[in-house]
Amino acid sequence: MLIQIRQVLSPEEVAHCRRALEAAAWADGRQTAGEQSAKAKFNLQVPEDSRVSRELGDLILRALGRTPLFTSAALPLRVYPPMFNRYDKGMKFDAHVDNAIRYVPGTNGFRLRADVSSTLFLTDPASYDGGELVVEDTYGTHAVKLPAGDMVVYPATSLHRVNEITRGSRWSSFFWSQSLVKDDGKRAFLYDMDMAIIGVRKSLPDDHPSVLALTSSYHNLLRRWSEI
Repeated sequence: MLIQIRQVLSPEEVAHCRRALEAAAWADGRQTAGEQSAKAKFNLQVPEDSRVSRELGDLILRALGRTPLFTSAALPLRVYPPMFNRYDKGMKFDAHVDNAIRYVPGTNGFRLRADVSSTLFLTDPASYDGGELVVEDTYGTHAVKLPAGDMVVYPATSLHRVNEITRGSRWSSFFWSQSLVKDDGKRAFLYDMDMAIIGVRKSLPDDHPSVLALTSSYHNLLRRWSEI
């Protein structure tokens, strides 16, 4: 299930992130990759423990908190601190699957299971060529290149890549979520059901028996499938 979410960040927030990142120190992205991924990864990243990364990460976490569609899609239990990467001309990230377990920085070895991957675009797509995020899932191959401030959410189990940049530079934030519902199929079912409930509520009052029945079924399924 691949879901695009519009305007997670406002234009003003995107501009703020860009100004901060332009002044940041960038490092080889392979420093944070696993053994296999490091062979396929050619990009730059802002160090996770830097002040810029922490401050902008907090801004994005606040934005996620006001984005109901992200909650519906990811059903997040925990969210890994957002990170920031950059692909200049000639850079790419060949096909890979994200590590299943991430150690959360700044904690005493706390671990997070990466169920859902998210990429938040910070660059106008007209300013660069290439750089598409290409995700393979059971429904085929999807190339994603979104406006600055928009985000894509997809299962971390998906094989994916970032196409080579042939002009310009592509900047983004990326992070993972441990979901309340580990299974991709069950999570997708709950998302579709939630969207259906939202649609029904637009034409029926909240206390209509059909709305109440659908909402009850959604929460009872979430209760049954949730890991907490």
